[in-house]
Amino acid sequence: MSTQERLLKVLLAPVVSEKSARLADRHRQFAFRVLRDATKSEIKAAVEMLFDVKVVGVQVMNVKGKVKRFGQSVGRRPNWKKAYVTLAEGYDIDFTGTAD
Repeated sequence: MSTQERLLKVLLAPVVSEKSARLADRHRQFAFRVLRDATKSEIKAAVEMLFDVKVVGVQVMNVKGKVKRFGQSVGRRPNWKKAYVTLAEGYDIDFTGTAD
């Protein structure tokens, strides 16, 4: 697999929540769900390539899967990785799809 193909697969989805919206407004930080084996440099390169922005920093965290009950049986959701990407001054990512 080439490097560009790998970068296209690194970002799985944006994390859309009240906290991520607040971070985007105040600090130009955006949260993404990423591959478990993705590195900070891969995440930075993927965001810069896909959204045509300048990334200043990347922070990652491993999120533990929750234990859930389904009647008498107990199940567990898988662990996943989240990345907070900080953009340079003057750059923005719009997930709403509306052009204002």
